[in-house]
Amino acid sequence: MRVLVTLGVVVVVAVGILWLGQRRLIYFPSGSPGPPPPGWEPVTLATSDGLDLAAWVWEPRGDAAVVIVFNGNAGNRGDRLGLGDALAGHGLGVILFDYRGYGGNPGSPTEDGLANDAQAVADWVRVRYPGRPMVYFGESLGAAVAVDLAVRQPPDAIVLRSPFTSLADVSGVHYPLLPAELLLWDEYPSLDRIADVAVPTVVIAGSADSIIPPEQSRAIHDAAPGPTTWVRIDGADHNDAALVQGPAVIAAVVNLAGRSGSSN
Repeated sequence: MRVLVTLGVVVVVAVGILWLGQRRLIYFPSGSPGPPPPGWEPVTLATSDGLDLAAWVWEPRGDAAVVIVFNGNAGNRGDRLGLGDALAGHGLGVILFDYRGYGGNPGSPTEDGLANDAQAVADWVRVRYPGRPMVYFGESLGAAVAVDLAVRQPPDAIVLRSPFTSLADVSGVHYPLLPAELLLWDEYPSLDRIADVAVPTVVIAGSADSIIPPEQSRAIHDAAPGPTTWVRIDGADHNDAALVQGPAVIAAVVNLAGRSGSSN
């Protein structure tokens, strides 16, 4: 009996610690990336709750679309320069920004906070480039942020790289003994939300993704109501270059952006 009681106390304490510190297990921001490289313009995005977020912008060529990159749960905008440079090389406009708490920005990340940040960048793009086609590119956690924004403010097209069905679903893969649905403060229910995103959609997944099961990404694809394309990158894990900024990823974005607007 004493052993069982002790074990029960240990489990309760462990769950309590995980519950209180769960956002440290979800969000992994890094500091400021420093000044932008040549060709990238530094800008500031103002959120509805009073934060100023740092971002870098590459001007579109001609009447090309603008791609907003919604980062995953780690790093900062500097880590997405390879992706951004590749897209810019095709004439697309690109905006790399950091959420609150990331890249030297003020604040702490939460689901509601990232939703505010996403709205701020979309509003900024529409003011800066009125009437120009806009494409959302979301990676992993950023795919969930992009889907949420797309429900409220639809883009002309959306690319989801390694999206998950919900935070509870992906947490269940990595922490199968924990009742994630009962413990999580942030939910990101992308499978439910994608049903309201009726725009051209590309879903990209790595067949060897050890973070987000490709089956979850496929479920997002299957639930999307708009014209949808499935891109599987064989042998690619979650952070492999082929999945982060490889030729198949770039081609998928460029082709979709080309369908939403000219890229002369």
